Amino acid sequence: MKRSRSLGPEPSDSSGVHARPPMERMLHIHRAIQSGCHPNASQLATQLQVSTKCIQRDLLFMRDRLGLPIAYQASKFGYSYTEAVSSFPSFQVTEGELFALLAAEKALQQYRGTPFERALVSAFKKIARSLPDTVSIHWADWDATLSFRTTAEPVLNLQVLELLARAAAEQQQLSIAYRKPGGKNVEDRVVDPYHLTNVNGEWFLFAYCHLRKSIRTFAPARIMALKLSGERFQRPAGFSLERELKDSFGILSGDKDFLVRIRFSHTVSDYVREKRWHASQKVTELEDGGVEVDLQLSSLIEVQRWVLGWGGKAIPLSPAELVEGVRNAARDMLNLTQQ
Repeated sequence: MKRSRSLGPEPSDSSGVHARPPMERMLHIHRAIQSGCHPNASQLATQLQVSTKCIQRDLLFMRDRLGLPIAYQASKFGYSYTEAVSSFPSFQVTEGELFALLAAEKALQQYRGTPFERALVSAFKKIARSLPDTVSIHWADWDATLSFRTTAEPVLNLQVLELLARAAAEQQQLSIAYRKPGGKNVEDRVVDPYHLTNVNGEWFLFAYCHLRKSIRTFAPARIMALKLSGERFQRPAGFSLERELKDSFGILSGDKDFLVRIRFSHTVSDYVREKRWHASQKVTELEDGGVEVDLQLSSLIEVQRWVLGWGGKAIPLSPAELVEGVRNAARDMLNLTQQ
């Protein structure tokens, strides 16, 4: 690589000049050089509490990889820029990208109070520090016009969620005490946590259950106690969350193949058209303004709840099991209101 001027002795450790140092440290170096105070490697190392070799690696990276015109001025015993530098080149963004960043930060507000909050806040602070000093955007105006709301926030034991995430990442086996939905008794299970996922605002753990000898889905909210078993496992190379959820309407999969057909009245058809409810959906327009939706599913549990949630504006047409299930649920609700 062509070098325009020496920066002093190059570091001789094994990390090499192409090991990318943290941008936060290099941004500090950039500002010190741009201030005109001619900092040297020793001064910068003291300020940043790193070795002089580390500072020299940073300087080499800034010059050779970021293209900054850094040179050592012997008469000043320090570094300077040989030409004007308007901004640090590590993070150049457009207004559209900034808007997307703001939208992402807003969306992540639902994780306030979870084990992920500290890491998320830290990441956004690092990004903010890497931005140019001047950004041509009215951030306060954009901030006031965009928000995300979660109407039903899941109640979670944060210590349980944190341990599940760590065990899945480190492939450590767990012993858990689990209560099935609607059940009163707690069962002891030994599981290999494969994947922790958030679906529509709710957390679920996909794990191999040694009792059932198959992959099962667990709700962290129903894990009464858990601990590391001390054993490790190897996540199967063929495991795929997309494959596990392929024919589910939400999180529950089955071993059957249902062609689901639902008719929606014209009063709610716009709401139906405006969303992609499932990858398999096919929407047919009706003459009265309503729509019919076809879905290919492996389980009817969640889609039955969905149909009932439309309050009589959705009528199941097939399969017969779904029609009968909705009819029975509606009859039960009617009986309850008459008691």
